[in-house]
Amino acid sequence: MAGPDLAQEQFSTLLVEEREDRVVVLLNRPDVRNAIDQQMVDELHLVCAALEQNPKVLIIAGVDGVFASGADIAQLRERRRDDALQGINSTIFVRIAKLPMPVIAALDGYCLGGGAELAYAADFRIGTPRVRIGNPETGLGILAAAGASWRLKELVGEPLAKQILLAGLVLRAEDALAAHLITEIHEASELMDAAHSLADRVGRQDPLAVRITKSVFHAPAEAHPLIDQLAQGILFESQAKFDRMQQFLDKKTAKKANDEKAKQP
Repeated sequence: MAGPDLAQEQFSTLLVEEREDRVVVLLNRPDVRNAIDQQMVDELHLVCAALEQNPKVLIIAGVDGVFASGADIAQLRERRRDDALQGINSTIFVRIAKLPMPVIAALDGYCLGGGAELAYAADFRIGTPRVRIGNPETGLGILAAAGASWRLKELVGEPLAKQILLAGLVLRAEDALAAHLITEIHEASELMDAAHSLADRVGRQDPLAVRITKSVFHAPAEAHPLIDQLAQGILFESQAKFDRMQQFLDKKTAKKANDEKAKQP
């Protein structure tokens, strides 16, 4: 079943650009610092549906020098127990994390609460010197229930995760880089170029190998090594494997021939 045609969709909280090998999504609620509301969640589900059917790299960023200041507090204030049990934000973040191809979060300015949890769901996080990332939920009488309570310790380790989750620590860009929560820092004017450069590097790999590697990477520990062997069995039969390895061998042969020629008097 075909997913939605993103070019035909009308988005009110997102700016969406689809290219041949990637989709760029900008969170676009500048009047509330790109706070994540129900409409944005619904629109992100549409993007995921399209990418599940037609896998491409996803780049997520925000407009006006902010990634996302968190969930929409006005909406969050009115939610009750049954809303929490629906896992409104956690469901979409899990879906983003499970997309077939890698997800790149390009962070600028505030990346707090639900915005931080969206970033944690990405495969890559890069940022600017202005990044402020953390989870202030306990200060609002709730917990970070959309992934931070379990993803964050996998990303930065338990001691720092507890500082962020239990003591409200907000990391500056340099601290986030030192903790490997982000892997690159770029000036704001260069952030999207850096995100596209990273997408280009992913694009030079074999798409099927990338998809299967991502799936194997996130498989539970008890699935290994069997899942690795089964996945490798699939890739060993792919035409891309034969073509890419033959290209490698041809280049190696050509280089050796050129080196031998250069040695001749």
